[in-house]
Amino acid sequence: MLRTRTATVVAAGALAAGVATGVAGYAALSDNGSSSAAPVATATPAAASTSHTAVGDVYEQANPSVVEITVTSQGSSEQSASPFPFGNGQQQQQTQAQGSGFVYDAQGHIVTNQHVVAGATSISVRFADGSTHEATLVGTDASTDLAVIKVDAPASKLHPLSLANSDGVSVGDGVIAIGSPFGLENTLTTGVVSALDRTIDSTNGYSIPGVIQTDAAINHGNSGGVLLDMQGQVIGVTSQIESESGGNVGIGFAIASNTVRSVADQLVSGKQVEHAYLGVRLGDAASGGARIGEVTSGSPAAHAGLKTGDVVTAFDAKTIESADDLTAAVLAKQPGDVVKVTVERNGSTKTFSVTLGTRPSS
Repeated sequence: MLRTRTATVVAAGALAAGVATGVAGYAALSDNGSSSAAPVATATPAAASTSHTAVGDVYEQANPSVVEITVTSQGSSEQSASPFPFGNGQQQQQTQAQGSGFVYDAQGHIVTNQHVVAGATSISVRFADGSTHEATLVGTDASTDLAVIKVDAPASKLHPLSLANSDGVSVGDGVIAIGSPFGLENTLTTGVVSALDRTIDSTNGYSIPGVIQTDAAINHGNSGGVLLDMQGQVIGVTSQIESESGGNVGIGFAIASNTVRSVADQLVSGKQVEHAYLGVRLGDAASGGARIGEVTSGSPAAHAGLKTGDVVTAFDAKTIESADDLTAAVLAKQPGDVVKVTVERNGSTKTFSVTLGTRPSS
């Protein structure tokens, strides 16, 4: 399972800072699903300088910690003719989809993508040695497309991976992806960090900033798997691809490990993840800054007096050069924080005091 990202969203840039974009732009797929189409760039070759010995060592170390996740969900489909004279024309069906995940701690918590386990009626985890265990859902955060599940497995099966500080990742760093593309468990691919600070859309339409782009091959079934540095530490969770065919073309996206750590720790502790909320739709301003395309009625932005057409140039003393800048700045805050927002409006500069709210779940 992987979410296929379309070029329409790329061209639009970051359209939200604490509000849904309203652009679908993705198709969440199981291994036998069909893909949405979009123009893509040519794949970049993997780094030739990566040592096979080093890659093999990292794989041997990390592979026991990466799992394949099989999700069963219940749905209904329309029937052309019901065998029951007073039936509603629908039949319940069970469907299965596959994704990946990794062992987060010695208590059996496993991190994966929210879209992997969405709607699950049962979850099964397969370890690298072939053993399988039923899992329970601990919690999800649709705004970051992350989830935590838990297995009751022997301690000998649980080998937690450590998370790197994703702020220390650089373009050109060698990376290793491990997951179960198309159900081919324990598959390794290599590449480099192609770009940093990308912004993608979450499953509920909000923006996820600070995403890592890679050319390591990832495909349907890699969702929730790991992107590792050459020391074997997790720098991201592979989540989406840019693709015309639905298969790998060398443009993949991983949710950064610092985001993963923050969300997973909250979910493991039983908390509901809350994100700061401004309540605007955004686009890049031609002269720099984030242009407000829409202010959501009743939102913190509306209460503070921000208006459609305002260009945000500073947020809590931080210079804002793009919509992505503002999205990241908002998400770095907490609900209830009071911030100063500076805007250009009709040739004049105004500063507003805004009390950030809690992002709606959808």
